[in-house]
Amino acid sequence: MTTFTTGTDTLTRDALAVLQPGFAGTTAPDWVRRRLGEGLASVALFGRNVATAEQVTALTAQLRAERDDLLVAIDEESGDVTRLEVRTGSSFPGNHALGAVDDTGLTRDVARELGRRLAECGVNFNWAPSADVNADPDNPVIGVRSFGRDTALVARHTAAYVEGLQSTGVAACTKHFPGHGDTSVDSHHALPQIDLDTTTLHERELQPFRAAIAAGTRAVMSAHIRVPVLDADRPATLSRRILTDLLRGELGYQGLIVTDGMEMRAISGTYGLEHGVVLAIAAGADAICVGGGLCDEDTVRNLQNALVGAVRSGELPEERLADAAARVRALAEWTAGVRRSPAATADPRPEIGLTAARRAVTVTRAAGSAPVTGPVYVATFSPAPNIAVGDETPWGVGAELERLLPGTTTGHFTGPGAGEAALRAAAGLRVVAVVRDEHRHPWMRTAVDTLLAADPRTVVVEMGVPQSAPRGAPHIATHGAARVCGVAAAEAVVAG
Repeated sequence: MTTFTTGTDTLTRDALAVLQPGFAGTTAPDWVRRRLGEGLASVALFGRNVATAEQVTALTAQLRAERDDLLVAIDEESGDVTRLEVRTGSSFPGNHALGAVDDTGLTRDVARELGRRLAECGVNFNWAPSADVNADPDNPVIGVRSFGRDTALVARHTAAYVEGLQSTGVAACTKHFPGHGDTSVDSHHALPQIDLDTTTLHERELQPFRAAIAAGTRAVMSAHIRVPVLDADRPATLSRRILTDLLRGELGYQGLIVTDGMEMRAISGTYGLEHGVVLAIAAGADAICVGGGLCDEDTVRNLQNALVGAVRSGELPEERLADAAARVRALAEWTAGVRRSPAATADPRPEIGLTAARRAVTVTRAAGSAPVTGPVYVATFSPAPNIAVGDETPWGVGAELERLLPGTTTGHFTGPGAGEAALRAAAGLRVVAVVRDEHRHPWMRTAVDTLLAADPRTVVVEMGVPQSAPRGAPHIATHGAARVCGVAAAEAVVAG
């Protein structure tokens, strides 16, 4: 294959400018620094790039020494999906908890404090919020990442989140357009299809995106989903009808359009990574997210070559690539300008995350339920995590209850027989059963049934979407599994 990547002409620089690659390590690799000098305008940080806030600050400073107006992106939804606090759990509850409180002022304050912390670390582009309406309670990938099932609620909190985050100079990226909430397939693994009629699409899925656009969201992320009522052939990320005709034309959106991770199987497994990237830019995307899996210089070179080659072959209009690159640079300019503005400096609110998590907790007490007064056994029932959440981030209430109730012990269980195993491990202690989306996992429901049959005093803590009927003594719903949600739940257990 002809190599196009050594030039510094406009075409090769534009091809680099539209890429948002990840990389390995907690310091900037030489190849990334070199590519920044050649036109790369964005990088993406993932959990593997994060050790401490101070280390991230040093990393972003190292990168900006090569390019001052660099976009540094991160997938920091907070709640269950955290990268800055991937090893400890988030200091902020996620969308579902904020939706449960339904105080847009609180949502705005939480997003502002999150933005302040990101900006302090040198991160200026956040792939959040999720504006998906969680229409399918069995959705395997959205769930607590959504503000809820009510369209109007999701719309008003999406707008509040965008306003709070962007007040700090961090660009919001509202996702996953045109709406990933009514899917039963995870697009990390396969290509979901949403069979909606036009009316439902416009009245439910699109309303939060309209609200985000009205609030000034600087970016929108496309979903790797097929929506036949809009385009029977191509998924949204690769669809001109969806990205250009609907999002740009009908909704009037003029900001940056970024793809979801292009290495996800919904795209790479069907179209191939390089061809998928060309199709996405041609459809109207401006920035290519790649590197949730490890990304290296060869990947970047191949994608750059694919874009340059597509322009030279006539498959991709040069004007479309130039327009995409210009939108990336315009967003970088905006973030740099707001960063230097005194108005972007928010007062620290370190307590706001725990305050919000406490407000999101709901407690249902069974008649005659006894208070918790001594050590308990915490049985955490763990489903397989989806890729967006990952398996590195701790969750639950065990550590906090061990602190509040000395003598408390904890165990983790999964699969058939989990309830019986937990009973044996508890050895007569009262059990606090911690679940996550019990309604989606029959084995988990059976485990809780087993514990309640053995001891009706069993406390149930639901840290996913509280879809199952409350039946613990008491039953505590946190609406998410962030670290602060675990703290708030443990406090509720001890409060009786």
